[in-house]
Amino acid sequence: MNTLQNPQSSQGSSQETSRQAFPYRGRFAPSPTGPLHAGSLASALGSWLDARAHGGQWLVRIEDVDTPRTVQGSDQIILQQLIACGLYWDEEVVWQSKRTALYQAALDQLNKDQMTYRCICSRKHIEETLRANGAELGRHEELIYPGNCRNQNRHEEKAAIRVSLPSSCVLQFKDRMKGVQSQDLTTQVGDFVLRRADGLFTYQLAVVVDDHLQDITHIVRGEDLFSNTARQLYLQQILGYQIPSYLHLPLVTNAAGEKLSKQTQALGINTNTKEATLDALNTAASHLDIWGDALKPLSTIDEWLSIAIKIWQHKGW
Repeated sequence: MNTLQNPQSSQGSSQETSRQAFPYRGRFAPSPTGPLHAGSLASALGSWLDARAHGGQWLVRIEDVDTPRTVQGSDQIILQQLIACGLYWDEEVVWQSKRTALYQAALDQLNKDQMTYRCICSRKHIEETLRANGAELGRHEELIYPGNCRNQNRHEEKAAIRVSLPSSCVLQFKDRMKGVQSQDLTTQVGDFVLRRADGLFTYQLAVVVDDHLQDITHIVRGEDLFSNTARQLYLQQILGYQIPSYLHLPLVTNAAGEKLSKQTQALGINTNTKEATLDALNTAASHLDIWGDALKPLSTIDEWLSIAIKIWQHKGW
C-alpha cells in the first residue's frame, strides 16, 4: 500500500527528541469505515486546534483493529481530506492492524497477573441471563455482563477474553468540558472484553496501548466515546500507564437526533475545492462554537486555521 505523505510532517526528525520537546501530544484516531463526514471533521478539527493552541503535537492513527468493518481505501481518503483541510500531522501515521503484537503483549501481562478470564457467552446467552435476573433490556442497549464465565476456569481456544473487575470499581476523572465524572464499572458495565472470540482485539485495549506507546497526553474526541473513558482509565491503571487529560466534544447529529455515521448515511465532506473545504471547516467550527465574523472574510485555509487557533485559545479549555 502506498501511504499518503503529509507535506508538512516532521517524519524525518528524531521522534524521541520531538516527544521530549512537546509536553502536549494529541491525536485523531478515525476508523476507516468511510470518508470524513461533518461529525468526524468536527472531532478532527477540535483535537487539532487544541494541540496547536497548546503548542503541542498532533498525531493521526488509523483505528482499523476491527478489520471486518474496514472499507478498503477509506484510510487514504481520510488522510487526503485532512491534508485538504490543512490539518497536518507531526509523525508517521500508524495503523492498528499492524500493531497486534503490541496488544498481545499487553494482554499477556494481564493474563500473567491473573486479571482476565476466558468467556464463551454469546450475546443471546447474556440477554437471557439478564432477563432471568429481572433486567429490562432496551433495543441495542449495552449489556452489563453478569459474570457467567467468571469462575469457570475455561480453557476453550475459541473464547473471548474479559478483564476481571474488582467487586467495587468506581472510576473518577475530570473532563475538561464536563467537569468531574465517575462511573462504577462493576455495576454499570461488568467485566468487558479485551479480545474477541474471533481473535480480534477490542477498541478498549488497543486504544489504551496505542495512547501509551505514542505518549499521548491529551485526548480530544467526540462525546460518543465518553462512556468508554472509565474502562480505559481502569486499563491504564492496571497496566501501569500514564493517565491522559480528556475533553469530549458535543456530537454532530442528523435531523432525527442520531449521531452522524456510516450507519445513518452521513455524507462525506467535500474537499474538492478551496471553497467547499472552507464551507466544511466553517460548519465544523459552528458546531464547536468557535465560528464567527473573524473567520468569515478569510480567503485561505491557512489564514482560517490561524484565526481559529486564537479563538480556541480564548475558550480557556
